[in-house]
Amino acid sequence: MGVTRHIIYRHVGPDGPLGFPNSPTTFSEAATSQECTMMTIGDPCGRMRRSKAATSGSSVCVSALMLAGCSGDTHLSFLDPQGPVASGQRWHFVESLAVLLVFVAIPVFVLTAWFLWRYRYGAKSSRYTPKWNYSALLEIASWAGPVVIVVLLGIIVWRATHALDPYKPLASDQPALRLQIIGYDWKWLFIYPDQGIASIGVLALPVGRPVAIQLTSATVMQSLHIPALGSQIYAMGGMVTQLHLQADRPGRSLGENNMYNGNGFHQQRFSAVAMTPERFSAWVDEVHLHGIALNDQSLKHISQRSTRAELIAALSQPGASDGNIYFKGATDALFSTVVKATKSGTPVAPASVRQEFANRAPLAARKPTESATDKVQ
Repeated sequence: MGVTRHIIYRHVGPDGPLGFPNSPTTFSEAATSQECTMMTIGDPCGRMRRSKAATSGSSVCVSALMLAGCSGDTHLSFLDPQGPVASGQRWHFVESLAVLLVFVAIPVFVLTAWFLWRYRYGAKSSRYTPKWNYSALLEIASWAGPVVIVVLLGIIVWRATHALDPYKPLASDQPALRLQIIGYDWKWLFIYPDQGIASIGVLALPVGRPVAIQLTSATVMQSLHIPALGSQIYAMGGMVTQLHLQADRPGRSLGENNMYNGNGFHQQRFSAVAMTPERFSAWVDEVHLHGIALNDQSLKHISQRSTRAELIAALSQPGASDGNIYFKGATDALFSTVVKATKSGTPVAPASVRQEFANRAPLAARKPTESATDKVQ
């Protein structure tokens, strides 16, 4: 009796950025998926059928896996860069690949063909030297190749490491947008302290403006990565890491957590949406108008282990129609309180957030500052 095996490959795209009703900044995106099924028939008497099924099935699956790298209008890789950091990473990849091609791949393929031809059976031009045991030329070539490869790759890696340092601010004539990111199980909380808003599921960025990001984790170690914008960085409890990014053109890029952190790991994805400065200001206004208050109750639900969908169900108010969650009333106090509480091993109490904000209020009152509404207008 034959045995049937089914292997299914599936890729599902992320949600869109904003879904408030009647919003001028509403986007829509249908989750895309590609899947293929490869069937291998285990018939001991059907070798020909087995071979044909495996060949055709493999071809279909290879094509599907290649198509999985394209998810509608969502940018998935640094090979399709959407900012200066990802562009630098792509060039670094091309340089390293060129070194390996010139000094490894091309010589191997050329010499393999040459040896097969020169020492083929019946060849008359090749010498028969059974007592040969040393060649200075081959000795030098065998050592010079690896040395050159290591030196060139070392120079390329050293230069790219300093140029693409995630802690290094990006050169720009515009002030950087401050962004604070807290990793929870299984969601990212994006805080815009100067705008007084926060979001889960979407990271909005103004085009052409650098973004200075601070990251921490309220739970286990996590890893933030937006491949099309560049630079993966870890987020650790009780510590603050930094990341600098910039989007050069409007569009949507996939963001995710690359560090496994439990059952909901595969759902800890988000959309990084780059938009024009005018649309970003309108988006901020929409969040102020329609967002959920970032209060004791919402902070309590955010701190629970839950996916974005489970968090929406737990909140007293529904999320936006795009499946994301938007908050108003966000401040610097939350991020610093989470860092201190995680470092000391104590839970983040909403009362401590209010106390931290109260401690900072007298200092902020000493010098005039713009309100969040004034900054986005």
